Amino acid sequence: MVLTKIGGANLKVSCTLRSDAGASAVSMNGTCRSLAVFTRSFSATVNAAGERYTGKYVGPSGLPSKLAGSRKGAALNLRVTWARLVNGDRDAILTIEKVGQNRLRLQTVDKDPASGQPVVTSRIDLQRPSMAER
Repeated sequence: MVLTKIGGANLKVSCTLRSDAGASAVSMNGTCRSLAVFTRSFSATVNAAGERYTGKYVGPSGLPSKLAGSRKGAALNLRVTWARLVNGDRDAILTIEKVGQNRLRLQTVDKDPASGQPVVTSRIDLQRPSMAER
């Protein structure tokens, strides 16, 4: 699910993702499609330095945004500083969470400029194909 704008309709998306994770770094490249009308690519690289995580995210705009945060259990909780204004500011929260053995959730929460309340602007649940599907 992706919101094209806060207050707008949810857009159902289908995504593919390739990722590589090591002891102190993770990188991912993906593509999402909706309604067979549009395709958007994204990538992220996150490096660990002790308890802190930093990196960059490149979304559909092609502009690099900064990531910084920490890990709690199976989730990376990252503050995003967008490269340009998004929903009236440059700040959001991105959570990258391992869900079970074969799933990954990417969720972005931004602030509604009208109410100041947090809004889930994207939630992408990915599942690794079974061995038979590979």
